[in-house]
Amino acid sequence: MAPQTSAVNSDNLFIPLVDFSLFLNGSPAERQAAAQSILDGFQTAGFIYLTSIPISSSTVQKTFATSAKFFSRPQDQKEALGWTTPEANRGYVSHGREKVSILKNKEDVAAAKAAAPDLKESFEIGREGAEGLPNNWPSGDVEADEFKAVMLDFHNQCKALHVEVMRAIAVGMALSQSYFDHFTDVGDNTLRLLHYPEVNKSVFKSNKLQVRAGEHTDYGSITLLFQDMRGGLQVKSPNGNFIDATPIENTVVVNAGDLLARWSNDTIKSTLHRVVEPPAPEEGDVHPARYSIAYFCNPNFDSQIEAIEGTYGGEKGERKYEGINSGDYLVQRLAATY
Repeated sequence: MAPQTSAVNSDNLFIPLVDFSLFLNGSPAERQAAAQSILDGFQTAGFIYLTSIPISSSTVQKTFATSAKFFSRPQDQKEALGWTTPEANRGYVSHGREKVSILKNKEDVAAAKAAAPDLKESFEIGREGAEGLPNNWPSGDVEADEFKAVMLDFHNQCKALHVEVMRAIAVGMALSQSYFDHFTDVGDNTLRLLHYPEVNKSVFKSNKLQVRAGEHTDYGSITLLFQDMRGGLQVKSPNGNFIDATPIENTVVVNAGDLLARWSNDTIKSTLHRVVEPPAPEEGDVHPARYSIAYFCNPNFDSQIEAIEGTYGGEKGERKYEGINSGDYLVQRLAATY
C-alpha cells in the first residue's frame, strides 16, 4: 500500500489515510514518507486516518463489546461511579452533564447545555496508579473484573501507539525521533468510552441546535478515535463547512488537539469537529445507538510546554504563546466543560 491515500477529500478538506506499518516497519524512504504524510495531514486538516496500526482488530472489537456491556448496567450502578473533579477526570458522566463546545466560559457552556444537551454518556479512565487519583472501577461481579482488565490493556496499547505517532511527527518535523519520548513516557492520558443512545429522528427535527456532541476542539496533544460504522462525525473544512468523516473499517482517526497546536506555534491545526445525526437515511424513525472510544493523549502532566524548535524564528515569526504546564492547562479546560 502507498503511504498515503485519501480518507476524506471534499470542500478543500483533505484527510489522508496513511499505512502506519510503513512508518513502523518500512524502509528508511517509506518511513520518512509516512511520517511526512502524517505531519502534512496535521498541518493542513488537523486530522489523519491510520490503517495497519499495532492494535489488532480483535482487540478493538473486544473493547467495544466490553464498553457496551458497561453502558447496559443499571443507571444507579453507573451513577455510583460518577465523575468528580477536573483534576481526577475519571468516572461516569451521565446524559447531559457534559457540553463539549468551543466556549471557555462556564456560564456560556451552561447556557449552551440548556439549549441542546449532548446526547451521550461516557466513562473516563485515567492512568492507573496515579497518586491520589484512583480510577472508579465497577466491582462485585465477573463482568466488572473483565471490564477492568480489558480497559487497562487497551489503555496501555493506546499509550504505545501515542508514543509512535509522536515519533512520526518528530521525524516529519526533522527532529530526533525521540524528541517527544520524555513527554509521553508516563502516560497521563484518558481513555473515554462513549455511548450515544438510540434516538428518534424527531429529536433533531424539533431542535435544529441538537447534536450528539457539539462542535469543539480537543484539549491535549492528539486524540485516537475508534469509531463504529454508524457515522455522524464531521470535521470543519477550510471553507467553513462541516464535512462527514465517514468511518473506514480497521482504521483509527487521529486528530491534533489545542495543546499540540500551541506547542507547534500553530503550524499544526486543532480543527473543529462534532457528532451529528447520522448522514445516511435509515429505515424507521429511530437512529440506532452509536459507540466510539476516544483516547485523549497529553504530554506528561509535569511537563512545561514551550514552542517546538524550528517552528519560530526568522521568516516563521515569533513564538505566539508563553510556556504552560501541561497538567494545569488540561484542568483549566476541563473545569469549563463540566
